[in-house]
Amino acid sequence: MPATRLTLICHARTAAQKLGRFPLDEAVEMDWQAKALSRAAQFRHHPQVLCGPERRTCQTAALFSAAPQVQEALRDYGFGAWQGMGIGDLQRQQPQALQAWLDDPHSAPPGGESVAGLCRRVAQWLEQMAQRPGHWLAVTHPFVMRAVLLQLLQAPLGSFNLMDIEPLSRIDLSHAGRWRLRLDGRD
Repeated sequence: MPATRLTLICHARTAAQKLGRFPLDEAVEMDWQAKALSRAAQFRHHPQVLCGPERRTCQTAALFSAAPQVQEALRDYGFGAWQGMGIGDLQRQQPQALQAWLDDPHSAPPGGESVAGLCRRVAQWLEQMAQRPGHWLAVTHPFVMRAVLLQLLQAPLGSFNLMDIEPLSRIDLSHAGRWRLRLDGRD
């Protein structure tokens, strides 16, 4: 079977990230319309572009493609009742709940998703992508990218919070029998 190449890109910075808040469906801070397609030539062969359903991923995907495909599996982590809350506010108002969530990957915010659940969702998506040869670019979220790395490296769920994924960060993977991390040395 032909190989699959998958490039994951974190969406561009949002105001929520800058303010230390759990995200809402906010827009990116950059003037993405003025920069539309500005990164399309970054890849030798134009990959097929996928993105999560949120505005910030769709806007970032527009930097790479005029017609990205929205995939529900690339949606952000489900923060439930904590969506839009500041982390500092949560530390003051619900310190035990926040600590339980940070310590236990099976714990979830009220009405939200657990890290374990996110990792299962991402693992299923990666299995599907392994069957889709060609080069794919997926614009998604820091939590989804963390889940991809845990799956790829077969790391314990407890290492989820040991990674920081910055806006517009990139992870390259390839699949020919199994997923492999690709570290690119080009400028």
